[in-house]
Formats: sequence, structure tokens, C-alpha cells
Amino acid sequence: MQSSTYHIGEAGKAWGSDEKAQWLAQTTIKRSYLEQVVTKIDALKNDFDVTQYGALSYAPDKYPLFAIKTRDWDSNKPTILITGGIHGYETSGVHGALAFAALEAKHYSDDFNILIAPCVSPWGYETINRWNPNTVDPNRSFIPNSPAEESAALMRLVQEQKTAFLAHIDLHETTDTDESEFRPALAARDGKEYIEDSVPDGFYVVGDTENPQDAFQTAIIDEVRHVTHIAPPDDNGNIIGEAITQEGVINYPLKALGLCASVTGALYTSTTEVYPDSPRVTEEECNMAQVAAIKGALDYLKQHVK
Repeated sequence: MQSSTYHIGEAGKAWGSDEKAQWLAQTTIKRSYLEQVVTKIDALKNDFDVTQYGALSYAPDKYPLFAIKTRDWDSNKPTILITGGIHGYETSGVHGALAFAALEAKHYSDDFNILIAPCVSPWGYETINRWNPNTVDPNRSFIPNSPAEESAALMRLVQEQKTAFLAHIDLHETTDTDESEFRPALAARDGKEYIEDSVPDGFYVVGDTENPQDAFQTAIIDEVRHVTHIAPPDDNGNIIGEAITQEGVINYPLKALGLCASVTGALYTSTTEVYPDSPRVTEEECNMAQVAAIKGALDYLKQHVK
């Protein structure tokens, strides 16, 4: 393993306000949330209830937050949450959620109430960043008094539903830039040494250490393998430093880490991880892998949960 020094800050010293400002100053807008995401949300209004559940204070007009709901909600049906774009740079999480809404959600609406938040971090989407402008990771911020307004807004949305959730599928990607940019930046921000790791080549999911639901994760993996390849473990039997529990599955303590998949307290949760940098997949296949993951989860619930 080799260590690496990030270009901002001093080795071994956590960032202060100057370093955080330097990091923010290097960010640039690279794509349009309003043009690429909100237009797709608007196109769903004839078939779904689309509501604005907040707006980011960085630029409220540019970064409204939208949720998509299936119609004819029924308290007798179980409720499902689907989230994308917690990390805005993870593109297929956003467009996979939108593709599921456009192509598949109505097919499941007789059995489930479905709530979709397709792009939780639109500033991150535009700047292709993991963090928000305050160098805070929204996916470690699903905690009381959250330091990330993106996370706080989603938590309010969940609470406002005033219902229990059966399942939550949180759509993510693992990319080459995790190792080339985001993990080195994290180590530098926190004044820690960065130790290189490998990026898994393929799709995998993260379950909950406290509530793994192995058969549920298997159903997701088996559906996705029709679209893209499943990530093998590294030479130590790990994926991103965690031991696999079955093919393509690792577990994290979701609530202890403040991860998005803990936000509902649902019995069934899974965080998907698509690998878009593989030469074996296209952008469309990445989006459809996310759709397949949701379908695999919902088909399992239809069959096994009464």
C-alpha cells in the first residue's frame, strides 16, 4: 500500500476554514441539474404526483428538491423509498431512479406506495462532487441536527409521509475517482493518512450489519446480473475493505455511520453500487442496472412479504 498527499492542506493536519474555502474555490459547474434532471421530473407529472420538498440554500432557484410519488396511495399497501444522487457525482443513481419512475414504477403501484427522491444533492450533481459546498458528505449525515441540508431535507420528507416504510433502495456508484480524488480528499480534510485501495470492477450492494436480509440482497444481485457483471472480491476476499457475505454483497452498520439507507428504519434496505468506469458497460446499462436492482427488490417483496 502507498500513501498519497492531497494538494490542499498539510499532511496530518485537519482542514480549517481556509482549506475548505480553497477546496470550494476549485469546484466548477460541469453540467446542468435543471436541464438534465428537472426536465425529466417534469415529464412525469402526468402520471405521478411531483412535489417540491425543499431547495438548497446555496442557490434555491437552481437547486429545488423534488419527490415523485405513485398515485392512489393506500394505507393497506406497503411503502417503498427510492433515493438517488445522495452523492451527486454518482450519475446512474440519479438517472436510474428516473428511469425506474418512467419505465417501471406504475407496474408496481398496485402493490406498493412508492416515493422517489431522484437527486438529493443537485449541487453535487452539477459539480460532480461527493461532498456539498461545506465539505460535508451527505451520506454520513443522516443524523439528528444533520450538518448537511441535503440530508436534513430528505429526513423531513420521510417524516412528513407519516407512514412506516417496508423497504428503501438507495442508488449509488463506486467510481475510479473514489480512489483518485474523493478518498484522498477525505483523508486530507480529516488530517489522516490516505491508504490506497482497489476499485471493484462490477456491481455490488451494501446491506445492514444489524439487519442484513441476505435473501433480499441475493434477489437484487440475481436481477442485476442480467444487465451487468457482479464485482468479484479482491485477493483478501473483500470489497472496498469489507468482507463479502455472499457474491456481490457486503454489510455496513448503516445507522451508526449515518448512512442514507438508515433514514426510514425500514426492514429491507440495500445500497446499490454500480461501476460506470468499466469498459464492459455503457451509460445506459448503468442506468438499467439500477432499474434492475429496484425490480429485483420489489419482486422479492411481492413474493415473500405478505
